[in-house]
Amino acid sequence: MIRFEHVTKRYADGTIAVDDLSFEVAEGELVTLVGPSGCGKTTTMKMVNRLIEPTGGRIFLDGEDISTVDPVQLRRRIGYVIQQVGLFPHKTVLENTATVPHLLGVKKSVAQQRAAELLDLVGLDPKTYGSRYPEQLSGGQRQRVGVARALAADPPVLLMDEPFGAVDPVVRERLQNEFLRLQSQVRKTVLFVTHDIEEAVRLGDRIAVYGQGAIEQFDAPAAVLGAPATDYVADFVGADRGLKRLSVTPIEESDLDQPPVVHLDDPLPADIARWAVVLDGDDNLHGWISGEQARLGKGTVREHARRMEAWLPVGASLKQAFATMLQHDAGWIAVIDREERGRFLGVLTPARLHEALRRSIDADAQAVPRTEVKVESVASVGPR
Repeated sequence: MIRFEHVTKRYADGTIAVDDLSFEVAEGELVTLVGPSGCGKTTTMKMVNRLIEPTGGRIFLDGEDISTVDPVQLRRRIGYVIQQVGLFPHKTVLENTATVPHLLGVKKSVAQQRAAELLDLVGLDPKTYGSRYPEQLSGGQRQRVGVARALAADPPVLLMDEPFGAVDPVVRERLQNEFLRLQSQVRKTVLFVTHDIEEAVRLGDRIAVYGQGAIEQFDAPAAVLGAPATDYVADFVGADRGLKRLSVTPIEESDLDQPPVVHLDDPLPADIARWAVVLDGDDNLHGWISGEQARLGKGTVREHARRMEAWLPVGASLKQAFATMLQHDAGWIAVIDREERGRFLGVLTPARLHEALRRSIDADAQAVPRTEVKVESVASVGPR
């Protein structure tokens, strides 16, 4: 969808902002451009909508050389979201969102209907927020309106220049979550500029790590964290890149232990050493029971089962798993099927979490699936 061919930007004073840049962004892919201030990432993005003109090379959008396209018409085909949002203060939220469709000649009623749909999509009820003015919104709400406005003309490409950088960390995380949900629905081709490696890792399908005017590594987040291409990349992503990698490594069924299980209507078993997972009649997760309760209690499992607080669906990140263990002071978490309602798959222990991370790193290094990587067990795991 976006292709750079030997693109250079040199200013009159001799400063080279971007030097011989070549890369491609596939349709529907979200690529984060990350690096320190002044490294050329924003210049790269602004050359896509011709806010900055390159001094050498060519840029293609869906196969078309953008230098042959009228800049104004080009920009109306590309969504653009900036940190300061740039909403018109004299227009309502609904009018702001409908701006680009209106400029493209769409009837006012149709443009506003589209705007209302997009406000709802980004989590703002148009009935509540549509008639408000930007000054009546929080910073996070203004950013949501900015995203909705960028999507209003249904552009194939979305450019985002540190859009969540001006809000506090809690709101920023919420906006990131909302944007990931939104992207899963609309699947735009996105260039996302950030200086925050954690944001880049969390959002990007691939990451372009910038040095000075050039890309040092262009790869999947897990590969950038697990196998930095240069010393510069290793220093930039940080010595704690193993911890960062937890956020991009999903839980897989092969990571799980199989503990003892009992069902709600079973009589209390006397042979549970420590604990067992409690399932209902359809093998859906219900809770757990301790070995002491099973040995000393009377009746059925149902009468003594405890609520399961520490659980996640398969595919959740290892970071979420670690956080859930800490939140509930749990020595393991239950993992359930994402597609079926609560079907129990197994448990993830700290030792197995560590092994999953090691397998993920080795799998990337060997270019093989995680299931083909063997690692020496840290400990004998699994309750028995």
